Amino acid sequence: MSPSHARSPKSHASTHSRSSSPLNREGIHQPTGRSYQGEVDQESDTVDPCCYFPCQHSGLCVRIGTEDYECDCTRTGYYGTNCSSAEFWTWLYDTLKPSPSSVHHLLTHFRWLWSLVNRTFLQGLLMRLVLTARANLIPSPPTFSGNYGYLNWESYSNLSYFTRILPPVPPNCPTPMGVKGPLELPGAELVAEELLLRRTFHPDPQRTNLMFAFFAQHFTHQFFKTFGKMGRGFTRALGHGVDLGHIYGDNLERQHHLRLFKDGKLKYQVMKGEMYPPTVMEAAVHMIYPQGTPPEQRFAIGQEVFGLLPGLLMYATLWLREHNRVCDLLKQEHPTWDDEQLFQTARLILTGETIKIVIEDYVQHLSGYHFKLTFAPELLFGAQFQYQNRIALEFNQLYHWHALMPNSFQLPDREYSYDQFLFNSTLFTHYSIETLVEAFSKQRAGQIGGKPNINKHLLKVAIGVIKESRLMRLQPFNEYRKRFHLKPYTSFRELTDDENMVAKLEALYGDIDALEFFPGLLVEKTYSNGIFGQSMIEMGAPFSLKGLLGNPICSPEYWKPSTFGGAAGFRIVNTASLEKLVCLNVKRCPYVAFHTPDHGEAPEGSEEKQRPSTEL
Repeated sequence: MSPSHARSPKSHASTHSRSSSPLNREGIHQPTGRSYQGEVDQESDTVDPCCYFPCQHSGLCVRIGTEDYECDCTRTGYYGTNCSSAEFWTWLYDTLKPSPSSVHHLLTHFRWLWSLVNRTFLQGLLMRLVLTARANLIPSPPTFSGNYGYLNWESYSNLSYFTRILPPVPPNCPTPMGVKGPLELPGAELVAEELLLRRTFHPDPQRTNLMFAFFAQHFTHQFFKTFGKMGRGFTRALGHGVDLGHIYGDNLERQHHLRLFKDGKLKYQVMKGEMYPPTVMEAAVHMIYPQGTPPEQRFAIGQEVFGLLPGLLMYATLWLREHNRVCDLLKQEHPTWDDEQLFQTARLILTGETIKIVIEDYVQHLSGYHFKLTFAPELLFGAQFQYQNRIALEFNQLYHWHALMPNSFQLPDREYSYDQFLFNSTLFTHYSIETLVEAFSKQRAGQIGGKPNINKHLLKVAIGVIKESRLMRLQPFNEYRKRFHLKPYTSFRELTDDENMVAKLEALYGDIDALEFFPGLLVEKTYSNGIFGQSMIEMGAPFSLKGLLGNPICSPEYWKPSTFGGAAGFRIVNTASLEKLVCLNVKRCPYVAFHTPDHGEAPEGSEEKQRPSTEL
């Protein structure tokens, strides 16, 4: 329920104005100070008017006294008591702007049109538009944090915090989600079991595979590192972006343990004639393995949890081999360079390779677009853009894509259950890297959104996400829809076309405006033949692209050949691909992609692919 205007602003130029409490003005029953946290407002038994989320279009609500509020509409393009009246240019833009659904339909259809566009100067113009439009939705510098729902120096300067896009629900509201929904939210376990638990495996219609699923987990664990020991909303990944801490460690001491300190290389061991990570006996870093794991199976890598899955160990090995391969090429090009310069330059090259693979292979597949996405930092050099990034709590929540994981894991000679697969590093050494790549490339992953599709072994992770969102008092799903310029849903039936799910949502939440952020993302109906729905795309893409292009190597000061050891090193970055990462670092080039093969791609049992040529 939104409060009505108490009085009009003095002029259209006004960016904020004050209103009396919506509770008194509209005659709504006032609670007696009871809140879902059991707290009582010490100054008044009235409810914070900001609990009604009265400020529209990204206006910020500030409580005034005990019964008044003020919406700060500065630079939103709107004015009025609740920032609900559009300025002329905003009105014109909103009128002419196509809906997100229309844009998505255009980009995922008309292949012939995009085939032409991708070969002309229009591709660069459109790519620049995509980057700026998405990145501008993420505030920079950061705004709020886990402990603060208002701007302050601590939130800005303390990198131990996740930032957040919206401030928390005020602490003394009638219900956990403001004023809508039940007085007490249903248990996180019940929500997960009713809305998210897989009964039947739903394969992704975009043919996403396990190679993609393991890449997503491997890539994101360099910046999603919740640090619960410090308190709510803290992170151990102080780099807040693509810093390759999952390869080199997230601190200097760990990095030094992993380095060979010769020719710029990382430590390694040779097994069956091929390069693998060292053991913790050879590189004394903390790794998480179950008790009883033999010392020779305790591999030492940048991220301490990557012993969990053979797919993560596979990627760790590929990047280890790539780093040392690049060091060999750099030493050949620069025989006078010392170990430190070789190492540091190789790290920058691998950072560039990672970003290019993420944009041109990973995001390209995920989008389903026929428009070709390209990694071209120079497109933003003429635009206002800040080369920094802070990981948001909401991005961390959004990216829990455990529905990708199947019910079992199919390798060439047998099928493995979760109990047989998790923390089983013997699989990693039993099969060659190319064998694992090919097996994971050919096994279909699960659909992320629109269906209850999280395997029972992983449901506890989803339960933890829901509990964290409640501790952090994330605003309702619809408030995030509005923040990312999407129309809020008016009913559960509009959110999902599954009548059984509608009934469950009604029973759990009672009101669409009380639906929580994470369940809303996963329950939302997907685009036709899509892996997830509109909200996941429209909220996830801005975080992703801002984080990728906000990397310092993408800035005008860094994006030049000398940063990467000259033209030859720059060429490694600009020609990187998932296929090259694999095929330049294994003996046999297998089928490798982020989607399962179709009839025109390397069918089962096909001969090996032609190896890509090496650079330098």
